[in-house]
Amino acid sequence: MASSPSTLTLPLGYGCRKNLSSNHHPSIFSGKIRGLAVKCSNSALRVEKSRNKGYWNEVNSLKRREVIGLVSGVSSLLFIPPFSANGAGLPPEEKPKLCDDACEKELENVPMVTTESGLQYKDIKVGKGPSPPIGFQVAANYVAMVPSGQVFDSSLEKGQLYIFRVGSGQVIKGLDEGILSMKTGGKRRLYIPGSLAFPKGLTSAPGRPRVAPSSPVIFDVSLEYIPGLEEEEE
Repeated sequence: MASSPSTLTLPLGYGCRKNLSSNHHPSIFSGKIRGLAVKCSNSALRVEKSRNKGYWNEVNSLKRREVIGLVSGVSSLLFIPPFSANGAGLPPEEKPKLCDDACEKELENVPMVTTESGLQYKDIKVGKGPSPPIGFQVAANYVAMVPSGQVFDSSLEKGQLYIFRVGSGQVIKGLDEGILSMKTGGKRRLYIPGSLAFPKGLTSAPGRPRVAPSSPVIFDVSLEYIPGLEEEEE
């Protein structure tokens, strides 16, 4: 004699098939698994369905947040705000000069002197001391520029006088010639043609303009003193 099947309530999530010929309460699903009577209530299925719906809503919400986060991350990488000194609240760099804005205006009315070699110059200030003899050392300040006015070298920025032996080929020809006719204490702007400048040009330093081979340059020069010559005169 076959024993009656035991009744078992399946865990949530187990698939139940409604027995259409069953006379049981319509809210109960029934079935058999190897002699076991299986019952699943509609309430259990509703709970399971509700949990599944909440799970997928949470998954979709996480996916949306991940997509939004990914888009925001990519956008922040693609947009890099340009850095500028003014934007950072820093004042623009002011390079020291031998001829300021007022000096530039005065130079417009100063006559240009042209030498046989093609060198041209304007005296910003005529000195009162002696002129350097060929072969003597001189101590000078200078600001070297390309024709556009951009500075490519400056003793003022280095914070020390430039000392060299004038007329001996230690500097470019235009600078040698221009200083030889100056007087101590004077300032002069030299317009040096390419033939008297840098035959091989100059490679550009960071933030500095390049000087092309045999291109014209401009030097503002101040003859500070002539070592040894002033001591002899005293």
